Amino acid sequence: MWKLLEAIQKNLVWAIPSSMIAGIIVGYLTNPSPLKAWIVPLTFLMVYPMMINLQIQKALSGRDYKLQLITQLINFSVVPFFAYGMGRLFFADRPLVALGLLLASLLPTSGMTISWTGFAKGNLSAAVKMTVIGLILGSIATPFYVKWLMGTVIPIPIGEMFRQIIFIVFLPMLLGVATRLLLIRMVGADKYNKTLKQKFPAFSTLGVLGVVFVAMALKAKDIVANPLVLLSFLIPLAILYLGNFVLSTVVGKAVFNRGDAIALVYGTVMRNLSIALAIAVTVFRGEQGSEIALIIAMAYIIQVQAAAWYVRLTDKIFGPAEDTVQLKSS
Repeated sequence: MWKLLEAIQKNLVWAIPSSMIAGIIVGYLTNPSPLKAWIVPLTFLMVYPMMINLQIQKALSGRDYKLQLITQLINFSVVPFFAYGMGRLFFADRPLVALGLLLASLLPTSGMTISWTGFAKGNLSAAVKMTVIGLILGSIATPFYVKWLMGTVIPIPIGEMFRQIIFIVFLPMLLGVATRLLLIRMVGADKYNKTLKQKFPAFSTLGVLGVVFVAMALKAKDIVANPLVLLSFLIPLAILYLGNFVLSTVVGKAVFNRGDAIALVYGTVMRNLSIALAIAVTVFRGEQGSEIALIIAMAYIIQVQAAAWYVRLTDKIFGPAEDTVQLKSS
């Protein structure tokens, strides 16, 4: 079972589309309404495991204030407005899809921020801090951004949004901290870091696939009636991610060293699509939530592919890491 979950986690670029297709088939051939009951437990399964490894204390450590400040300025002063503009341009007549694009941009960083930064040999401690700060700030700011930017075209239940964010972000965060401390006390920090820590993200992936499956099933008949609807999301998403990569790369190269620049890139480009998806399907229930969730589900495909390609190009963009240079010269 564990090996299967691990394989799914490493192949999200195929697992997400497979879950989408399965949801569409099931939703088209059957009545998907009973699946709504699974949204809350699947949402919790999606968010809680990722919170267990979140080290909140890291947000207060270190002295990389300039790096953290510029990261969050890009995250909250540039990316949401870029996404909002893309939504207005491509989905002027489909406000729920535009809202989904905005939600996908408002919650920066995820566990993959840390993973991809590590793959590219960037500053891991900075990436951990970005993840904590971005998650907390994004969770608090999202209702205000959504109400401000989309409130004139869609009724935004800001009170309900705050309640759901408490339930799907801050409650799992507290439970995650308690779980990690309890496990460390039970098995020791060494065993936790070596054997347990790596297992939790795979369970979170299972929740993601489940929520995507339900969202697609609830919209299946509309999708089958207009199958090009999903493809229409790819161009604006590709532009959004490409623009974000270009901006963060230029800023990173101009201002920071290699390790910090790579952390900046993954701390601003990677979005917490799991929580965005959770907000979409819990705050905006039924058909509305499913329509919003469609573009967020498609964003997974673009994000994973783009992050993987950027790792391959990292040495060409920033030069090789110091340890690589030393190995070549020795």
